[in-house]
Amino acid sequence: MDKLDLVVGVLEDDADQAAVVAQWLEEAGYTVRVFRAAGEFRRRQGAESIDLLLLDWMLPDTAGIDVLGWIRASGNSRLPVIFLTARDAEEDLVRALASGGDDYVVKPPKRGELLARVSALLRRHGGNGANEAELDLGPYRIDMQRRRIMVNGREIELTQREFDLANFLFRRQGRIVGRDALLEHVWNLSAAVSTRTVDTHVSRLRKKLDLNGENGWRLAAIYQHGYRLEQV
Repeated sequence: MDKLDLVVGVLEDDADQAAVVAQWLEEAGYTVRVFRAAGEFRRRQGAESIDLLLLDWMLPDTAGIDVLGWIRASGNSRLPVIFLTARDAEEDLVRALASGGDDYVVKPPKRGELLARVSALLRRHGGNGANEAELDLGPYRIDMQRRRIMVNGREIELTQREFDLANFLFRRQGRIVGRDALLEHVWNLSAAVSTRTVDTHVSRLRKKLDLNGENGWRLAAIYQHGYRLEQV
């Protein structure tokens, strides 16, 4: 995956600030999704379809710290979150990090510093390996160059769509991934399209790759949310 496969969310109610940050990120090669309020973020299932979130503390409908709590409680404990806020008191920084934030940038941000922090955090989390040509997870090995997946040294025959789906899920291991996000990133379709095709492909992939827990990994359905590939 290149940077265009990595989606950075910007939850910011200041339209001018959001536009500037989005432009910086897009110029750096990322796909950007902007949210203007916490309610919009939840409705659009933002935490399920992004690889990193830049989060403002002061939002029109709730506090950013509460959004972070919702993200962590909803099963997206591994989503990298950077607070981007005018609040610069030490106690705010401590509270943000203690609540599960990964980094903290005080407004107005500097372009180079912000992009460096985004890049560093994505490297640490890797989009769970999003930029790696090969990904090894126990018995599973994903080879992006040859577009193949090995299980215990044996290549599994997959369609191109099944490979894309498996690759997307493995590189977001431990995170809930919504059906809408899968349609958007794997099928390049609008979320308005029926999700039945996603469920069918997930079921087939679970069988082909033995993602039922026997090999240490399970592809679990999360009620009313989507799927999560998790280590057991």
